[in-house]
Amino acid sequence: MSAPETTGRIFDARVLRRILDRVQPYRRRFLMTGGLVVILAGMSWIRPYLIRIALDDHIAKGDEKGLWVVFLMVVGLIVVEALIQFWQTYWANWVAQSVTLDLRSELYDHVLKFRLKYFDQTPVGQLVTRHVGDVDGIADVFSNGLLNAIGDILKLAVIIGAMLWVDVPLTAVVLLPIPILFLATRVFQKAIKKAFVAVRNEVSRINVFVQEHVTGMGVIQAFGREEAEREKFAKHNAAHRAANIRSIWAFSIFFPIVEMLSATSVALLLWFGVDGVAQGQMTLGLVLQFILYVFMLYRPIRQLADRFNVLQMGIVNASRVFHLLDLDETLPEPLSTEGAEVLDLQGHIVFEDVWFAYRGEEWVLKGVSFEVQAGECVAFVGATGAGKSSIINLLSRFYEYQKGRITIDGIDLRAIPLDVLRKSLGVVLQDVFLFTGSLLDNITLFESDVPLSTVEEAVDAVGVRPWVERLPGGLQYDVKERGVRLSTGQRQLIAFVRAYAQRPGILVLDEATSSIDPESEQLIQEATARLRQNRTSVIVAHRLSTIRDADRIFVLDSGCIMESGPHDELLSRNGLYSRLFEMQFA
Repeated sequence: MSAPETTGRIFDARVLRRILDRVQPYRRRFLMTGGLVVILAGMSWIRPYLIRIALDDHIAKGDEKGLWVVFLMVVGLIVVEALIQFWQTYWANWVAQSVTLDLRSELYDHVLKFRLKYFDQTPVGQLVTRHVGDVDGIADVFSNGLLNAIGDILKLAVIIGAMLWVDVPLTAVVLLPIPILFLATRVFQKAIKKAFVAVRNEVSRINVFVQEHVTGMGVIQAFGREEAEREKFAKHNAAHRAANIRSIWAFSIFFPIVEMLSATSVALLLWFGVDGVAQGQMTLGLVLQFILYVFMLYRPIRQLADRFNVLQMGIVNASRVFHLLDLDETLPEPLSTEGAEVLDLQGHIVFEDVWFAYRGEEWVLKGVSFEVQAGECVAFVGATGAGKSSIINLLSRFYEYQKGRITIDGIDLRAIPLDVLRKSLGVVLQDVFLFTGSLLDNITLFESDVPLSTVEEAVDAVGVRPWVERLPGGLQYDVKERGVRLSTGQRQLIAFVRAYAQRPGILVLDEATSSIDPESEQLIQEATARLRQNRTSVIVAHRLSTIRDADRIFVLDSGCIMESGPHDELLSRNGLYSRLFEMQFA
């Protein structure tokens, strides 16, 4: 599922076109920025020309008044160039940040629609890299890459044109080292492309490693794995350093070559220039003008390497981001209008010969069929891996089944709009996730239109009012990242409050009491009894004591329903359920 490491080309025009497509909403300002770049490039020849005039026409003749005129012209030119440079830089960065804002929002919105399967298979750190580092790299294309590269190329053209206009033979002498420079630049581009791809790969790996290991720090410390994990991180860090050093190595070779060739051009110029001045064929002003042109000629060439690197890195980053945007991991929209008018689901659930596998044909559910009447409470039990949680995943459409049919209220599950389905399900999972924020935010999931009275009612119904009131600020208590300020049992109880406040038509409990203490379990049993009133309830449980009063219990084994019926009836059969019960309470 990860993005390709490289496009296989030094310069990918297809990716660049997609980057430029992002400028369409800001086309006017982008074009204005490009216009300023052209103006700056077009003015690049003027200053050396004015200096030549000052030297040959005024200093050599002792014309102080004329020298002051040229001086003021140079100062005015510098001020104008500075103002143009300011607005060009400001607008370029404004466009870059605007494109970044749009692209990052689109990327996040796109990923939000992905099915759960994608997140189970993709490291979180990799997605963080795509949203942060890679998108910022695309912004650099606009702020310090594309337009600046075009400006540098235009400056080269203007300067060479000015040199040819002044003296063709002298220009030919100055440009003798240029073919060597172009060859060195080409070699540099190939080397730096490989180095940059390696750097981005190592950055992604470090992000994945750090995110995963910081999240699991409790396990690392509990088992004394600090030294081992430190060594693992040191390897990732060393690989990142090595990748950066390879890019630095390319720069450290290329830039001295540019300086050497620049010095060679100046040396050739002085050699021919001194002879020309001695014979009266040239003036000192002309030689100085050409020296300035040489410096102005090699500076854009050196900057072009930096611009190209920024542009190349931006293309590498963009290829990763566009790869993610192009992924079709979203759940398909309803294929029929059967459920288009549904606003609330009552909970009549039917599974008809449902087959499901996470990979290929490694079937987790094999021909599962059952029916749950609206308002009925059913439970699923069985050994680990029997397929209990898979039924919940299919019912919530976290995953898609391969064969069979699932209906709710007589409507095909795949014809029910996702927002209607998810709002009709009150889901409490085994692993409760709380966001950074207050208890109130985590109960309402940051929905401002949920009345406070509804939240207060849910708090009372679940029975957590006493310990909530003991917290500083009550419902405004900040639980911090992942709810670290709350115990496991408290987080589970908040999940029940969240589900209760949603007032769903169908209650889904997936191992919801597996990680809590007996006191919290008693509270949850009482809250569950209230939640189950007048709504369908689907419960997955390991603790058989929590589902004794379910209307029906389905016993799963190896993806098949082996038994079903009320608790007492299943015990009297002395079958699989009876054996599970005896093992748990022996």
